[in-house]
Amino acid sequence: MEFNPSNPVVKRCLEGMDVAENGKPEEANRLFLQAWHEATDDLEKFIAAYYVARHQESNADRLQWYETALQFALAVNDGSVHSAFPSLYAHIAKCYEGLGNPAQAKRYHDLAVTFANKPADNGPFYHGTRADLKVGDLLTAGRRSNYHPGVIMNHIYFTAMVNGAGFAAALANGEGHERVYIVEPTGSFENDHFIVFERTEKGFVTLKERFKFNNSRCG
Repeated sequence: MEFNPSNPVVKRCLEGMDVAENGKPEEANRLFLQAWHEATDDLEKFIAAYYVARHQESNADRLQWYETALQFALAVNDGSVHSAFPSLYAHIAKCYEGLGNPAQAKRYHDLAVTFANKPADNGPFYHGTRADLKVGDLLTAGRRSNYHPGVIMNHIYFTAMVNGAGFAAALANGEGHERVYIVEPTGSFENDHFIVFERTEKGFVTLKERFKFNNSRCG
């Protein structure tokens, strides 16, 4: 399963994110709760619970909703949710810290670290750009970010979602055609962080997960 931006529950969560960014947290929470009540399967319930959790004011309420999201993510337990586990465990750990339970906080922190070091997808992987590359070309870090021109990138990003790479190509700097390449990392790589929805100035892109690495060879 993949996150589908046309899914009614996902669309409701997107509406909630818009409202939250406009400084209306109560209205946003109402929309997230509406998404929760409209959810009909484990994946939808996971997504809705995750966003309800993010907008709770107390550690106890956040913990309840993050644990609910984790319950449904574990029930789904496929590629659409695997990359969520580091974030979920980290959020739960933070809640336990706030509630004064260091033992549980450490337990979930350790789980977050363990899952963060185990990227959930074995490929194929895709990289979007406007550069005209050839098979065997080596991509290296050290170029300016496409999104923040003043930032020099220490990593190269790629994704297991071809549509996500296509969106990255559309945002890339340069005058060339938008291109998506299959890439193979030449060394170790790691999850950037859990991304269900990534907002950009051009709208929303849905990604299953995103990885970063130092070098990659174009295939």
